[in-house]
Amino acid sequence: MSAPVPQESGGVAVFRSLAEVPPDFGPSAAAVGNFDGVHLGHREILFAVAADARRIENGIGGRGVAVTFEPHPEQVLRPAKAPKLITPLAERLRLLAGTGVDAVLVLPFDAALAQLTPRAFVEQILVGALHVRRVHEGRSFRFGHRAAAGVEELAAFGVEFGFTVRVHDAVHVRGLEVSSSAVRALVAAGDMRRARWMLGRPFTVLSTPARGRGIGSRLVVPTVNLAPYDGLLPALGVYVTRLRIAGRVFESVTNVGDRPTFGEPSFAVETHILDFEPQPNTQLDLSEDTPLELEFLLRLRGEVKFPSPEALRAQIMKDVARAQRYFRCTRAQ
Repeated sequence: MSAPVPQESGGVAVFRSLAEVPPDFGPSAAAVGNFDGVHLGHREILFAVAADARRIENGIGGRGVAVTFEPHPEQVLRPAKAPKLITPLAERLRLLAGTGVDAVLVLPFDAALAQLTPRAFVEQILVGALHVRRVHEGRSFRFGHRAAAGVEELAAFGVEFGFTVRVHDAVHVRGLEVSSSAVRALVAAGDMRRARWMLGRPFTVLSTPARGRGIGSRLVVPTVNLAPYDGLLPALGVYVTRLRIAGRVFESVTNVGDRPTFGEPSFAVETHILDFEPQPNTQLDLSEDTPLELEFLLRLRGEVKFPSPEALRAQIMKDVARAQRYFRCTRAQ
């Protein structure tokens, strides 16, 4: 390539604007989308993009490209109705890299990009920058100003500009149609099992520890609170979870909620580690910058206001026992 390319997410090239795409990039196979969650539907399309790229010009010079946007277009066009994101950009890039594409183009979504006509989008981005020979999209794909065009218009542009379009039908898992909006709805309802079916992995929150409780030079108590989080969170309640800290994995129970038993509501995502051993060789350095990955596996119950702290403690013991049974069963499989 004629220009330096930033390497991220396992060596996959990540372009943060059209200006970063080298002039001699391509030929390419590409897919355009928000790819929030990088669920099984997205993965089917992107696997096909990667496979097609290997076939372009007998495998010489072909590139598989995922084109995505930051921020999410709805955050610019309709901020009051914009969805909470399943995956922040850094995690989205990591997951996109795992599909086998060679590059990700992250287009900064602003008023200028929103005003591009479908023809201008094709000419400037797909043809002018990426030199596409093949485009893959889901049947519901829309693009251009006011989402004026769909896959039929894209195919017509392909005839004009010399690329072909493959339209993918929606992926179904156990009778459910996979989509980002469906995943968000399931997570918002606390249905971790069906969300996992669609994502192909557990729903995960990436954050850092909250200030104060659970923070010190060493983790010496088995409870960690997550810092305030702007992305999607599950419905209020108690969950069986798995917490990753500094490369180690802990079985855990997590409460998402306002802790109403203690009076004034105080929202928190509080995780109690089940298999923590407070010994010198198992203590962990933990600061406000320590990356945390919290996987939500199963919802145990909704949030309840208990008549007393004693009643709450009794319920917590039941929650812990159920979580321990869950992990014993999964380890036995």
